[in-house]
Amino acid sequence: MSATNASNGSRIETYEDFVKVHDLLLAASGLPQSLHFKLFQKLTSETFDGGAHFEIEPCEEGRQRRLLLTSETMAEDSNVFLIDHAWTFRLPDAYKQLQEVPGLVQRMAALMCVDVEDDGGSEQAAESGGKMTAEEVLESEIRNAKETGDGFVRWLELEELGLDGATLLSLNLSTKFPDLLALSLCGNKLENQEKLVEEVTKFKNLKALWLNNNPVLEKGDCGMEDAILQGCPKLEIYNSRFTHNFGEWALGFCADVYGKDNPASSHQGNLPLQSVTSLDLSNRGIHNLINKAFSPFEMPNLSYLNIRGNPIEENSVSDLFGLLKAFYCLQSLEVDIPGPLGDSAVEILESLPTLSSLNGVDASKILESENHIVDSMLQLRLPEWTAEEPLADRVLNAMWLYLMTYRLADEEKLDENPVWYVMDELGSALRHSDEPNFRVAPFLFMPEGKLASANVKRGDECTRDYLFGIGEDKQRSARLTAWFYTPQKYFIQEYEKHLKKLQSKCLPSLSVKSSATTVVHRSDGSAFRVYTDIPQIEEFLTRPEFVITNEPKDADIIWTGMQIDEEVKKAVGITDQQCINQFPFEACLVMKHHLADTIQKAQGSPGWLQPTYNLETHLSQLIGDYCLRKRDGLNNLWILKPWNMARTIDTTVTDNLSAIIRLMETGPKICQKYIEHPALFQGKKFDLRYIVLVRSINPLEIFLADVFWVRLANNLYSLEKHSLFEYETHFTVMNYGRRLNHMNTPEFVREFEKEHQVKWLDIHQRVKSMIRSVFESAASLHPEMHDPKSRAMYGVDVMLDASFQPKLLEVTYCPDCMRACKYDTKAICGGGETVRGPDFFNFVFGCLFLNETIHVCQL
Repeated sequence: MSATNASNGSRIETYEDFVKVHDLLLAASGLPQSLHFKLFQKLTSETFDGGAHFEIEPCEEGRQRRLLLTSETMAEDSNVFLIDHAWTFRLPDAYKQLQEVPGLVQRMAALMCVDVEDDGGSEQAAESGGKMTAEEVLESEIRNAKETGDGFVRWLELEELGLDGATLLSLNLSTKFPDLLALSLCGNKLENQEKLVEEVTKFKNLKALWLNNNPVLEKGDCGMEDAILQGCPKLEIYNSRFTHNFGEWALGFCADVYGKDNPASSHQGNLPLQSVTSLDLSNRGIHNLINKAFSPFEMPNLSYLNIRGNPIEENSVSDLFGLLKAFYCLQSLEVDIPGPLGDSAVEILESLPTLSSLNGVDASKILESENHIVDSMLQLRLPEWTAEEPLADRVLNAMWLYLMTYRLADEEKLDENPVWYVMDELGSALRHSDEPNFRVAPFLFMPEGKLASANVKRGDECTRDYLFGIGEDKQRSARLTAWFYTPQKYFIQEYEKHLKKLQSKCLPSLSVKSSATTVVHRSDGSAFRVYTDIPQIEEFLTRPEFVITNEPKDADIIWTGMQIDEEVKKAVGITDQQCINQFPFEACLVMKHHLADTIQKAQGSPGWLQPTYNLETHLSQLIGDYCLRKRDGLNNLWILKPWNMARTIDTTVTDNLSAIIRLMETGPKICQKYIEHPALFQGKKFDLRYIVLVRSINPLEIFLADVFWVRLANNLYSLEKHSLFEYETHFTVMNYGRRLNHMNTPEFVREFEKEHQVKWLDIHQRVKSMIRSVFESAASLHPEMHDPKSRAMYGVDVMLDASFQPKLLEVTYCPDCMRACKYDTKAICGGGETVRGPDFFNFVFGCLFLNETIHVCQL
């Protein structure tokens, strides 16, 4: 059990007091009641006795650690152990703490197994003194062939010898080894295509050629490959991939029938593959599996087959099923799902009834659960780093494989920023299992938390479920991608289906009509009574047509910052005859996941909306997009935003896929492609706040206020990795406890036009068109928004990319307009009239309730 200490001054002395204070925490932890007293004893005595029962053992070649039980046995629900927190922090402070807290980065690097230097180069240098030259290798091979065989060298490995084209030709290999079947030249310095082709095509009986890790392959020229295949007509393996000519030899190589010690069959014509029971053909670039050698006649005893990572697109699904059915002994199959056999594990098993295992999962379990995508052999996602990377950077990259999180709260409010923590060495060595034998739960002790859930015996690995309580209804398989390499092909296919759906959407524009909204009026001609909880309205709404009232039930107009639902209406006494500053179902605009969904359903993927995914429903599609971008070498920086929080609270910028998935744990979020190349103002990032006034949804009547303002970041913009932790570099909302650099809008526009040699009116026109499209999407998709008694003001936040195209950031309900009220400005469009700050709400109310168009323009 992971433990946190939060002493409040009066120390708990008795078990009864402990239960009384921690009742809810004990229930939430899932700890059996029989262990409550033992937990109390260990917490009060600060007993961390895990070392007496467990040991930490390196695994995965030292790149990870696992936890083993050293006690003889441990029965279910028999003990509870405390795990300390080795590092507790808030995300923006992570890099700073690693830099400044003595010993922290060293401990975290050791815990996460990223402290080992990449000393392969020095080892290689140390060994180079004993490495043979190419000539010595040839002499050794000739001598060995004479001593142990018929004197003919058929397999030759000249790897990592620094060979260039001239040296290769000088070795005269074709004359010395005319019967060569396999040649490996991996890891040399071969650059000249012509010389390489000239030499290797002299081997007319060559079956396999490996040129991997040579500069000549970096040119990506298919001409060389075609020339080699044409010049070596019997070649079956080229750079670890099968050629179209593959046959018995290539299959025999993958089945360990052929190799360096046995490069050719000693019993030609006697079915050399007949003894093969296991065949691994994964990642061999196979396009056509229907082949004379790949048959039950050649391999009658084949029981295990792995064909993962092969397109096999030249064969139909039905033809492949027909081929595999003929292997009567086939019991275990590994194949991509979706892939060449379709996208359903259940259908594969129904088509191949001899299978008892598919992708490492028992066939009966698959059929029982009706899982269509299955894979139990997920490869661990281990940290990657270079020797030049500082320890702090390695830790920041690796920490998402280890972090856990919680939020603090009291009776007043929930903490805006989640707390992340790393368990100590013992806790961090608990690896994942879908069938764990331990459970970890955080426990806040006022003045400390591990939970057994199965019988275990000495030497067993102790595991926990990284996603305890999370099933497929909450995207469990996709979320495991944070710790494991899951099947990319499935996610890419989900993304491509999603993209195709978006591309099919097209929303016709709604016509702009002259105002049809009835002017709000009182029958006796007296002033409108306005109830508001917005201080600026109370202070600055000074027109004689409006008067402030303190009683909501007496008001003609209610303008509030709180959400008014039917329950609030009933409690306060609000009637359907009163005007309210919100539209029904406006969540389709002001909640970030609904906004993206509204636009995507109406318009697909317009250029002004960055690719956006609701992580609660579209994680698989996001992973597919991420994988494709990584494969194609595209920028993969993303921004995660909570559904319904303002002021960039709990907002993170990252290019780490594990981080993206783990950040779901701090609350529902959207993940949006980061605008990595925004338009800058004097080297700094900025965004624009526009004010939109909505009189009616049907017909759509919306107006853009002449007043808008710019929000500037404080630091120069940078994509340097550490800058992603700097709020004042990547975010622009500074008017809540940070240094605010206000700039008058006309001055900003003048300076921006001068800096970038652009016309702001052109940009403004594009912004207007975009904003109109946003509200058209909502009006078309959600006609239920219309209410004749509704009027509303929304803030629309816009960023410009490096091509000065607008990008929608968000739509805000009842935006903070203090700046609009505080500063006089001049309208950028129209006649350039002065707009007095104190008059802001006078013209807003005039537009919405009196049908005026002063200081606004209709969109």
